[in-house]
Amino acid sequence: MSSPTLKLNSGHSIPTIGLGTWQSKPGEVSAAIKTAVAAGYRHIDCAHVYQNQKEVGEALKEILDEGKVKREELFITSKVWNTFHSTAKAHENIDIILSDLQLSYVDLMLIHWPQGYAEGEGLFPAGENGKMKYSDIDYLETWKALEAAQKAGKCRSIGLSNFTHKQIQRVWDAAEVKPACLQVELHPYFTQVKLREFCKEKGIVVVGYSPLGNPGSAFFRKDGDPNVLTNEVVAGIAKAHGKSPAQIVLRWFVESGLSAIPKSVTPQRISENFAVFDFQLTPEEVAQIDKLDKNWRIVDLSQRDGDHPHCPFLDEF
Repeated sequence: MSSPTLKLNSGHSIPTIGLGTWQSKPGEVSAAIKTAVAAGYRHIDCAHVYQNQKEVGEALKEILDEGKVKREELFITSKVWNTFHSTAKAHENIDIILSDLQLSYVDLMLIHWPQGYAEGEGLFPAGENGKMKYSDIDYLETWKALEAAQKAGKCRSIGLSNFTHKQIQRVWDAAEVKPACLQVELHPYFTQVKLREFCKEKGIVVVGYSPLGNPGSAFFRKDGDPNVLTNEVVAGIAKAHGKSPAQIVLRWFVESGLSAIPKSVTPQRISENFAVFDFQLTPEEVAQIDKLDKNWRIVDLSQRDGDHPHCPFLDEF
């Protein structure tokens, strides 16, 4: 069964369920992508900073060379990293991404974060005090580079990731090409309702990363953090439908008009995460999951001290 899609304002469509590749180790991501495509996935989410795109590209080439899936059937997303926010560097990063993925275009290119880092000093440039070295480059400059890349045919749609509503509005007001998509952390403990409503009003499709609450991440999670997959409400709904808690959460995304990109390298889980189109949640069940929100963010690289000129930390909205 193929994934339903959501229409982007660019005229293209994005599948509701995709495979996330963040934190997928080299040596694992290729097999995960092959398993996913065989299971029916057509949406693969990537990024330069994940440092696994060359392996992703090799897997995509093998899949396409086999001829079972055509390039136009796949939806490939990638993201310009924080150390490539200037016009020249953004174009350089886009070309690196296409080279790594062995593609002539991606379906969606995003600005990964609003804050720019010092360029030419690695992916995470740190000063003598150990704090991140930021650049003063405005993300509007980066956006103009994405617009040019879209016109050049290097990306079919363009969008934003980890931007707040005020930052999105700033891009929107200055943009010749409006953002088609926003990718943000989103799960039942962090439902981002206000941000979703803002995007819906503008016709921006929302994609949720860490849709299952990132249960396997030792880097961002700590002992005692709440686990969406062991929540009693989710477990009860799962039992009622004869599905796993993960399938219930991902079906909640589908019912809510959202896209989700769960990450896994385990074949059984990859297949399970995609098997969410043969049942529906009741409106009452959707409402029950909506009420689980704790405003609990797992991933936060935002500026909190306000010393960056273009991306002071706001709140989840």
